Amino acid sequence: MAELLNGWKRTHYCGDPTAAEIGREITLMGWAGTWRNLGALIFIGLRDRTGVMQVTFDESKLPKEVFEKAETIRSEYVIAVKGVLAKRDENMINKNMRTGELEVIARDLKILSVSETPPFYIDDDVNTQEQLRLKYRYLDLRRPCMQYNMLMRSKITRIAHDYFAEQGFIEIETPTLCKSTPEGARDYLVPSRVQPGKFYALPQSPQIFKQLLMLSGFDRYMQIARCYRDEDLRADRQPEFTQIDLEMSFVEQEDVMRVNEGFIQRLMKETLDIDVPLPLPRITWQEAMDRYGSDKPDTRFGLEFINITDIADGCGFGAFADAVAAGGSVRCINVEGGVDKFTRKQIDSLVEYVKTYRAKGMAWMSMKSEGMQCSFAKFLTEEQIAAIHERANAKTGDLLLFIADAKNEVVYQSLGALRLEVGRRLGLMDEDKFNFLWVVEFPQFEWSEDDGRFYAMHHPFTSPMDEDLPLLDTDQGKVRAKAYDIVLNGNEIGGGSIRIHSPEVQEKMFEKLGFTKEQAWERFGFLMGAFKYGTPPHGGLAYGLDRLAMLITKAQSIRDVIAFPKVQTASCLMCAAPDVVEDAQLEELHIATVVEKE
Repeated sequence: MAELLNGWKRTHYCGDPTAAEIGREITLMGWAGTWRNLGALIFIGLRDRTGVMQVTFDESKLPKEVFEKAETIRSEYVIAVKGVLAKRDENMINKNMRTGELEVIARDLKILSVSETPPFYIDDDVNTQEQLRLKYRYLDLRRPCMQYNMLMRSKITRIAHDYFAEQGFIEIETPTLCKSTPEGARDYLVPSRVQPGKFYALPQSPQIFKQLLMLSGFDRYMQIARCYRDEDLRADRQPEFTQIDLEMSFVEQEDVMRVNEGFIQRLMKETLDIDVPLPLPRITWQEAMDRYGSDKPDTRFGLEFINITDIADGCGFGAFADAVAAGGSVRCINVEGGVDKFTRKQIDSLVEYVKTYRAKGMAWMSMKSEGMQCSFAKFLTEEQIAAIHERANAKTGDLLLFIADAKNEVVYQSLGALRLEVGRRLGLMDEDKFNFLWVVEFPQFEWSEDDGRFYAMHHPFTSPMDEDLPLLDTDQGKVRAKAYDIVLNGNEIGGGSIRIHSPEVQEKMFEKLGFTKEQAWERFGFLMGAFKYGTPPHGGLAYGLDRLAMLITKAQSIRDVIAFPKVQTASCLMCAAPDVVEDAQLEELHIATVVEKE
């Protein structure tokens, strides 16, 4: 039967006692993990969020009823122990534990709660399906690695609160019941009971509200903001997620970047004791695409793109020549020493891999000691082959991998994915390295072939670069934005921009995105109307807290840094959400559901 505390007070967490306190009587409380019964001696590994302490119950030193109670303890029982901190015998020291040289010699015991046998062992090395872990998430969260992740996430948010407060930022909460603005990802909708037929939307970001706060005179805003997007999930996406959200007035791009570089430097020092030199490297979007095929490049390793479009122009190899003639490009990567690292079968597997990224295929050139082997050499002249070797700095033992396509975006995407796959297979990514950089000068717009129109690459409130404003009416596709992303090891961890603060430019932006004036005012009228009352120049940035925590903790999935995550169907396996509701609730909301028959 579970006992009550009856005045017992915890004096220490399990991982906190030190050798300086040996001989002191302490009280610990937590969960029984490992336990061994050797007859007259019982050893319990008592666990809480700080670590594990070995507790020893010695039959010769305990009242009979206390020792008999200790004999009933099993895994995951919740217990409280009073005892004396002691040094372990030399042959019992565990150097893999922070408290491995210490133990508590028990004097008294309370069993606060009993436990059934858990569906899986509470240990970091547990080998069980993720679905089972998520169903019993409250047990999964007891594992030390998960507790480390949650504690590190908490530390990240504390550092953000402290740092930005010191920089003069004011924390303000923005609404989570908002107006739907269907541009971009789908909104989660919330029906209104008191206004039948009308709906709120859960915010995809606090974007409009934080801009309105700049108009309101709160020139430095910060919020740990919950956001929601009804979109297909991936390993690093969730339907609900958290942003470290910022906005500043009377600033230009460099001001925003400088403040955030200070945050990154402090964050890495206080979490992982890593010194990040400032300023962070920065490259333009176009340079990132030309060198890595990605606007979030992983710069921990090389394999940068080599552009041979000019050499391939008019050559005898149709796949190359046709791509160039259609306005595309031919690019390659040089896998140094790759001849000895990739068999022909493995090269063929790379050909199939790039096809999943819309490439029609992959050409290759193997620089073997006995002579070059190549999938297309017979179509090129000796001069063209020599030019490729020189451009790629190819040496004996190297393997060149080529992608050609009439669309540059296909070349970027497929060769960029190939670069990462080769890097993974060869172990080129140093897991202990943290490479930050800024990517700047993004395109203002991106063209959708499916819809036959331009979309905002970031969002419609991003300001074009000053020198590109005339291009809005003459060459819309060449307009660059005052936008900037911060990237860590191939992951975008934050993105922002300088915003439009001119009503005329904002109206022009909506026009170029295909909105009529009436549509723009219907969806964003409260923002555009506010712009008429004095808008300061302003800009900001938002970090994905979940992704940032995943990278700092080196977690395998973003789900491992979220206490209660969703799975790919946007459902919670633990509480079975979403679920049906009673008809009376639907009637009260003036809505009905239509369920398709199987």
